[in-house]
Amino acid sequence: MKVLKKDSATFEERFTGQVWFQCVFAAITLILLAGSVLGRMNFKAWMMFVPLWLTFSYTVGAFSLWGGGFLFHWGVMDYSGGYVIHLSSGIAVFTTAYWVGPRVKKDRERFPPNNVLLVLAGAGLLWMGWAGFNGGDPYAANTDSSMAVLNTNICAATSFLVWTWLDVIFFEKPSVIGAVQGMITGLVCITPAAGLVQGWAAIVMGVMSGSVPWFTMMIVDKRWKLLSAVDDTLGVVHTHAVAGFLGGVLTGLFAEPELFLRCIVPLRMPEEQLLIGDDAVHGEEAYALWGDGEKYDVTRHELYSDDTSHAQKYPSSGATQVV
Repeated sequence: MKVLKKDSATFEERFTGQVWFQCVFAAITLILLAGSVLGRMNFKAWMMFVPLWLTFSYTVGAFSLWGGGFLFHWGVMDYSGGYVIHLSSGIAVFTTAYWVGPRVKKDRERFPPNNVLLVLAGAGLLWMGWAGFNGGDPYAANTDSSMAVLNTNICAATSFLVWTWLDVIFFEKPSVIGAVQGMITGLVCITPAAGLVQGWAAIVMGVMSGSVPWFTMMIVDKRWKLLSAVDDTLGVVHTHAVAGFLGGVLTGLFAEPELFLRCIVPLRMPEEQLLIGDDAVHGEEAYALWGDGEKYDVTRHELYSDDTSHAQKYPSSGATQVV
């Protein structure tokens, strides 16, 4: 009986920990959504919206992929919430902001951050916490968790630098807020791939997450009437929907690199080349073994003969001549 109680307690401890872990994920998704309707949504309407959206949108999406859902069986990979959290919140952000409507005109024209130092402090805490939940997703201290933490920091740092470089190149000055945006897009992009890809892939994903969302936020958002008409207060569509979708697509490429390479070059040599061997691929052979009826052909192979009587016909040159 003691063993059963101990096992039961262990199960309950693990289960309650997982419930709270997933509860925080759900809460994060709603916080992201709230960032798009700051300054104008009715509080009572928000209190009604939260349980409805969690029940009929977030939960459906989460169980469709995590826990053996049908998307998981279709081969969709999401290590830590690129689709479940960031893409879903980004799409909900656009829809909610559209129906709630924009802020008042003066707020849209000028809406500077209240305290940049607090923004930096919050960004540091966010970066540290992100490494924590990406690393904690395997529910164990193992190789996957180590890879997840390393890749999270690599991608975030790379995206941070790329976004800053783009600000300097096109606007001639670095932006603290822009750098924080780049950090966030890097963290979002690596989330679905954190424990599934190698370090070089995290660098590539960082370059992409620092440039593609920058382009959509700085260029596309101002030129496309549909995006400019929707008042997304904190730019969640770009930092989370675009970066989350980008991370999900890149996860499929880099977690299974043979699929990516197959689109560029055949993975297997043709049968004709396999039958011939090195000579068909490199134009040379590793060993001069003249078997299976093959005859020496001076037009295909190096000019060499065991018959020393022809030594003067093909004089040596270069280093061999010196020897």
